Amino acid sequence: MTGQVVPHDVLGTGSERALLLHNWFGDRSSFGPMREYLNGDAFSYAFLDCRGYGEAMDADGAFTMDEVAEDSLAVADHLGWDSFSVIGHSMGGKAAQLMLLEAPERIRSVIGISAVPASGFPLEGEMWELFAGAATNPGNRRAIIDNTTGGLHDDTWLDAMVSRSVGRSSATAFRTYLDSWARVDFHERVEGNPAPVLLLAGANDPALGPEAMRATWMQWYPNAQLEVLPNTGHYAPEESPEAAGAAIERYLGS
Repeated sequence: MTGQVVPHDVLGTGSERALLLHNWFGDRSSFGPMREYLNGDAFSYAFLDCRGYGEAMDADGAFTMDEVAEDSLAVADHLGWDSFSVIGHSMGGKAAQLMLLEAPERIRSVIGISAVPASGFPLEGEMWELFAGAATNPGNRRAIIDNTTGGLHDDTWLDAMVSRSVGRSSATAFRTYLDSWARVDFHERVEGNPAPVLLLAGANDPALGPEAMRATWMQWYPNAQLEVLPNTGHYAPEESPEAAGAAIERYLGS
């Protein structure tokens, strides 16, 4: 598979570079709140839209994690970035691992924010139907977002999250990505990988919180470290943007 240069924008001019991959519910604008707290003098950040999202909402594609990885490497090539870190939020974290497998000599580190592990995510029965139905049912999206943030956000916040998710994603892409991030298991390919890894997990995330990180990522990456963000669910770039940005830059700067 050959990647294509998907819509993206770059923040900063610093020598330490990082490429950011968004979550299942949001395009690259989901990093908007966190961008305010990033240091563009010390770092350079490239934000991408996966095919089927944001400015790439009408793009054709297979809508798989492998495709996201290939497209992301194509953007890095386009920017002339020989080496860089990858920051992946939720499903973006799974694609980041495929980039590491595809181009290990280029990836300086991986930062996963509530990141889907290489093994995928177990969804069966009614839970699978809830997630699969979210492609066409905004109520399903709202229920998932509410659950994965600990039920602590008000209606206004939830409604805004759902509205942006529906308005900035293709239902076809949204549904198809689910099969790839949830059901494909390649954890045996990453076991023992020596890459530096930082995991940011929200204390209020019942799906991909600290326990899930310890049971998956931390078992397979010997140089992984975990930082738990208090008062945060699955969406740290929007729930705790300052804390998430600070944790990312502490790690990249080290």
